[in-house]
Amino acid sequence: MPNSRGASAPVQRPCRLALADGAVFHGLGFGATTDGKTGIGEVVFNTAMTGYQEALTDPSYTGQVLTITATQVGNYGIAREDVESARPTVAGFVIRELSRIHSNQRAVESLSDWLQRHGIPGIHHIDTRALVRRLRTAGSMNGVISDDVSSTDDALVARARNAASMTGLDLASGVSPRCATRWEEPLGEWAPRTEAGMRVATRTLTVVALDCGAKRNIYRNLRQRNCIVHALPHDASAQTIRALKPDGLFVSNGPGDPAAVEATVRTLRALAGEIPTFGICLGHQLLALALGAKTYKLKFGHRGSNQPVRNLLSGRIEITSQNHGFCVDEATLVAAGGEPTHIHLNDATIAGFRHTTKPIFSVQYHPEASPGPHDSDYLFDCFIEMMETRHPVSTDGMGRAQGLAASIAKGELVAR
Repeated sequence: MPNSRGASAPVQRPCRLALADGAVFHGLGFGATTDGKTGIGEVVFNTAMTGYQEALTDPSYTGQVLTITATQVGNYGIAREDVESARPTVAGFVIRELSRIHSNQRAVESLSDWLQRHGIPGIHHIDTRALVRRLRTAGSMNGVISDDVSSTDDALVARARNAASMTGLDLASGVSPRCATRWEEPLGEWAPRTEAGMRVATRTLTVVALDCGAKRNIYRNLRQRNCIVHALPHDASAQTIRALKPDGLFVSNGPGDPAAVEATVRTLRALAGEIPTFGICLGHQLLALALGAKTYKLKFGHRGSNQPVRNLLSGRIEITSQNHGFCVDEATLVAAGGEPTHIHLNDATIAGFRHTTKPIFSVQYHPEASPGPHDSDYLFDCFIEMMETRHPVSTDGMGRAQGLAASIAKGELVAR
C-alpha cells in the first residue's frame, strides 16, 4: 500500500520474538528482518505514547530490544531533526502495530525503511500487553528477534539464554566518542522557554562533558544557556579535563552497568569537588559510585515520559522522562556524603542527589526530555548557577529555579 510519501508498504515476513524464560511471540517482521537480520539483547519496555524516533536513537538503549507500549507506531515517519544520535542504537524493536502509512511534512522516510537501512530488526502484530506483563512479573530478560524459519523455537530460546547479561557489561565504552568534539547547536525554536525565562550564563562558560553516550538535546540545553561544550571520551583522564580549565563538568547518560565503567569512575573520584559537576542518568550513577556509594539493577527499570518524581527540596512534583535499569542505593549514598534531592514516586527509589559540601549534583532522569515533558529543565539553570558561584546547589536556589520555570510554563509569569 503506498504511503503518504509515495513509497510502498514494507515487505513483511513471519517473525518471532523468543525470550530467555521460554516464551515465544509470533508476529510479522519489519525493518532489517527482510534481510535475515537477527536482534539479540535485553528486552525492555517504554510507556511513552510518542517519541519513538528519539528513543530509538538514545545510546542508553544500546544492547537492548525496545518494546513500545503505544498501540500504533510509525505513523509520523522519520524526520532528520528528531534524532538523539547519528543512528538507531537499539538491538531490536517490538511494537503492537506498524502504521502502513506515515503522514508528517518533515518526514523523509518510513520507520521500516529507516530501520532496514541501519540493520535493525523489528517485529509487530504481537500482544505487547502480554509481553509487558511478563516483563513486569519476571523482570527484564534477554530475547531474540528472528525471521529465520530454519531455527526452531527451542533454538531461539537457547540463543536468548546464552546472550550476555546486562549486569557487568561496560557498554559505555562502545558508544563514547573516540576523540574530543565541540558542540555548537542550541535548542533554537525548540526551546521550551525563551532565554529571558531561563538562567543564561552572564559570561560564556566552558563545560567539559564526559560522553558515555550522550543525547544531543542535553548539549543543546547547555549551549542555549551560553556554554561551550567540549565532549570528551568517557575515559578521559583528570589531567586532560583540567587542561581545558572548565567552569563545569558534565557526566552524560549511557548504556550498560555503571559499576563496569571503571575508567570514568576513577576520573570522577580524582576530580570530586574540584569542578562543579552535574550528572544525568548513567552520569548520576557514576558520580555516586565515585563518591563511594553502590548501585543495583532494578527488576524492569523505569522507561517512559510519564514517570512521577518528587523534589524533596521544594516539595514539587515533576513528570519526567526516564530510561534506566540501574539505581543508586540510598544507604550507601548517604554514608558517602550524598543527600537525596529527588525520589521516584512509584517505588521510592533515588531519582537525584547532591553532595552536602561539594559542588556536585545529579538526577536519574532526563531533564532535556526528547521525548517527554519539560518539567525538569530547570536543572540546567541550577547547573549554571553552581558553575557561576562554585558552591553546592542550595535548597533555595533549586526551589527558586523550579518555581520560576513552573510559573512561566503555566503562564502565571511573563519571562523577562
